[in-house]
Amino acid sequence: MKRFVIIIITSILIVGCKKNRTTINDFSIEYAKAKIDTAWNMTYPKIVKKIVPPKFKPDTIVVNDTIYFRESLHKAMTKLSETGGGVVHIPTGNYKVNGPIVFRSNINLNLAENAILEFSPHPEDYLPVVKTRWEGTFAMNYSPLIYAIDKVNLAITGKGQINGNCKPIWSEWKFKQKEDKKRIRQMGNDQIPIEERVFGEGHFLRPSGIQFINCQNILFEDFTIQETPFWTIHPVLCKNVITRYLNIKKGTHNDDGFDPENSQYVLIENCNINTYDDCISIKAGRDQDGWDYPPSENIIIRNNTFSTAVGSGFCIGSEMSGGVQNLFVHDNTLNGSKKHAFQFKSNPDRGGFIKDVFIKNFKALDTVKYGLEFTTDYKGWRGNKYYTLYSDFYFQNIDVNKATDISIKINGRNEQKIKRVYLENLSLKESSAPFIVNHTQNLILNKVSINGKQITNADVNTTLNKDKK
Repeated sequence: MKRFVIIIITSILIVGCKKNRTTINDFSIEYAKAKIDTAWNMTYPKIVKKIVPPKFKPDTIVVNDTIYFRESLHKAMTKLSETGGGVVHIPTGNYKVNGPIVFRSNINLNLAENAILEFSPHPEDYLPVVKTRWEGTFAMNYSPLIYAIDKVNLAITGKGQINGNCKPIWSEWKFKQKEDKKRIRQMGNDQIPIEERVFGEGHFLRPSGIQFINCQNILFEDFTIQETPFWTIHPVLCKNVITRYLNIKKGTHNDDGFDPENSQYVLIENCNINTYDDCISIKAGRDQDGWDYPPSENIIIRNNTFSTAVGSGFCIGSEMSGGVQNLFVHDNTLNGSKKHAFQFKSNPDRGGFIKDVFIKNFKALDTVKYGLEFTTDYKGWRGNKYYTLYSDFYFQNIDVNKATDISIKINGRNEQKIKRVYLENLSLKESSAPFIVNHTQNLILNKVSINGKQITNADVNTTLNKDKK
């Protein structure tokens, strides 16, 4: 019966579109609203239904060894995992962690309130190298602080704290990584076998805070995490990931709060994310090294509070070569950013696509430089001609207090235009900055205002007319 009703609703939408000539080529308000209704009322509930928290046996081991904490923790994880899993509970206390925590399957690491895991700041403690992903390219590098690969049913829960202790040493590596960045990029470009892409000792590519690779059924809940060396939480090739009620605090340069990469069925909700760099950035691999992996898709981001010093509240890219699609972002607030409220970024090295992005009920309360930016010439271009397809972006009920440099910029390319962007009830309360559109096909402004004035396509510095066909 349910399937029959869905078929009927879909048929009505299709018939309605045909009746009103709302084809993709026309891209009318009617077409956009039909697409939005289908997305939020049919696709969104299906995604929610498929995202479920992992379950764990009640068997519990308490680890309170403050002298040999990491060794005792790993013994407890191994013992529980070998008998079907359970909970490893860390009571209140300060625990020095002299190297990475490596997860086993079916383990819930539960941190009591006022339990603090303080990680070693010494890079040599994160050797030997492991398979990891660094800015979208796989390599053998320093282990992330908390790491898992090819595991199932994993959780970090409880109101405790994780401190990456990045300030003494890791924070300086940003200024030493230039040659290693070039090397890892070229290795990805040349498709060098991953086991031959060896970094680690003598190199300066910082590890992520939490990185799970090719894992399923993950829960991150309640804890505080801060001062990680690089991207804070970074699930790669993961499925069914729930992140809720986290407090993510600043680390150092490139400390993105949460970066799901080539991952599916991801929920991020009710988190407070305060970073130097992007709060949430959806990733999907970089250039040639990202093309053979599945897209990041079926992701929901809702009811979060963001603040960032130099990044974006919400962005996609620039590592997005495997593709990004079916994103739902709603009821989030950006308290402060010196850069972007929204940014979607790639360059002609990337290829791939970004499509079917639905965003509504977003407030940027403080001043930003850029309100909304689509860029297809993001920094680091190495001269390739693999143009990214951008299509089907739907924004509703967006309030931005003030933008200083650019109000809105939708910057496509002559070789690959940005297609189908719908802006409804978007208000930029204060801005003398330009609204720029280049190489964009099918843009609808429905109740868009800047400085209290309704903006139409005729008001935009644009090449829409020549790109209409």
